[in-house]
Amino acid sequence: MATAVATPEVLAQVAPKAPVNKWLVTLSVTFGTLMGAIDSSIVNVALPQIRGAVGATVQEITWATTGFVIATVMVMPLTGFLGRMFGQKRVYLACLVLFVAGSFLCGLAWNLPTLVLFRFLQGLGAGALQPTEQAILRQTFPPKEQGTAMAIFGMAVMVGPAIGPTLGGYIVDNWHWSWIFFINVPVGILGFFMVARFVQEDEQLRATARQEAEKQRKHMDWSGITLLCMGLATLQYFLEEGQADDWFESPIIVICALLSATCLIAFVIRELTAEAPAVNLRLFKDPVFASGTLLGALVFAVLMASMFLLPVFMQELLGFTATQSGFSLMPRTLVMMLMMPIVGRLYGKVPARILVGVGIVFAGFGAYEMSHFSLATGSNNIIAAIALQGVGFSLMFVPLSATALGSIPRERMADATGLNSLLRQIGGSVGLAIFTTLLSRYTVLSKASIAAHLNPERWEVASRMASTQKGLMQHGLDAASASMASLQLMVGNVSRQAMVLAFDKLFVLAALMFVVVLPLIYFLKDPPSVGGSHEKPHIDVEI
Repeated sequence: MATAVATPEVLAQVAPKAPVNKWLVTLSVTFGTLMGAIDSSIVNVALPQIRGAVGATVQEITWATTGFVIATVMVMPLTGFLGRMFGQKRVYLACLVLFVAGSFLCGLAWNLPTLVLFRFLQGLGAGALQPTEQAILRQTFPPKEQGTAMAIFGMAVMVGPAIGPTLGGYIVDNWHWSWIFFINVPVGILGFFMVARFVQEDEQLRATARQEAEKQRKHMDWSGITLLCMGLATLQYFLEEGQADDWFESPIIVICALLSATCLIAFVIRELTAEAPAVNLRLFKDPVFASGTLLGALVFAVLMASMFLLPVFMQELLGFTATQSGFSLMPRTLVMMLMMPIVGRLYGKVPARILVGVGIVFAGFGAYEMSHFSLATGSNNIIAAIALQGVGFSLMFVPLSATALGSIPRERMADATGLNSLLRQIGGSVGLAIFTTLLSRYTVLSKASIAAHLNPERWEVASRMASTQKGLMQHGLDAASASMASLQLMVGNVSRQAMVLAFDKLFVLAALMFVVVLPLIYFLKDPPSVGGSHEKPHIDVEI
């Protein structure tokens, strides 16, 4: 197997720089990740206003979200490749500039094609920010503080999507929708100058990367990159648009499914046989990385589905505005911000399996509590359930992220974080696709089940309609109009109750999925030593 060797002569020519405060480094790189995480959800609450501004249909405007996600997943696994070719810091800065420029252009978009194009550019920039920050933090913090590093990263990744709808709802309610994009500009500029000033690349890692990059240029893996982009783009379209197009009833969805499977299988074969692969899939031979990453993707699928359901329930059935639902979810965010630093300190002292197991129990119990929600549910009931989930999410995310990367050599960290982020993103998309589909189907089934009992000859039904009709007549309607209105109200109540039953079933399903995932922590392998990735760089590096 070919190797790239960083010789002592090369390393001796490198003059080490003075160390920089790790907290300044953390603050610098977190700006970009937090903005990218927020933008994954902030646009959703503004889609009605954006749709009217760009003249798009309900179906067409979803491309503003789909294009962003497709671009993001295409870049994530290439983070390590790009870092070796151009330098990790340069890649982060370039992607931050692309993200900020895309954000500014999105705010100026004048029609749907320009909005989708600019969102795609924004996604290309966001794709590398998350895995690059994760790699930088792993390389910056000492071994005993790796849990703290992943807690900080987890706060950006998990809290960002949680506060996105709240921030977006507030901006839309009080300002113009374009400000959900313009707000990224000053924050991004500040982040750019902080990264340029405070983030330093390890010179030994740069020396190793330069030698690997030289080999990559000689054996450029264009085939692998093309197959990867095509496979991930079609897979993400399949997951994002499948429900709207009725899945395999749509020829486009069928073509995307077949093309995605073909390209990704060919991609795996190519990367395992290429002289200098763009994506290092051999990292999955490490049982620690494989178990942590795959279990993390599975857990994230359930987490994202759970986080998706509750805002929809509050807005569709309880009549909350986007801002109100966002503020109602704030306790979960606050609990996560409080818990993640604590879990970061516990990591390394308490086995990862125990932390993840306890987290699964908390999250599962929180989902079960949500299965008792009704149209009469109040804020106190919601806060109690989401607080349990906040504890559970924190206990799961930190040890899963830290454990998965615990045995990865520092020079392979960017490759590993790119794959880790990709699997987590795909897991979340799969969870959302499944639960969105089930919500629609459960609603139809529940509505049919309730309607079967609405026989006008039953005294309960007749009494309810007569009472409603009488009340409407007292408000000035004639008998015929009151009778028709009472029937329409009955139909509306049936639809609302059907949705409540559908949500309750999904919350129960989420709780059961957590129970199913719980035994899988047995396969979660602990790294040989906490923070193993912070060992001295390996000199012989397998390509």
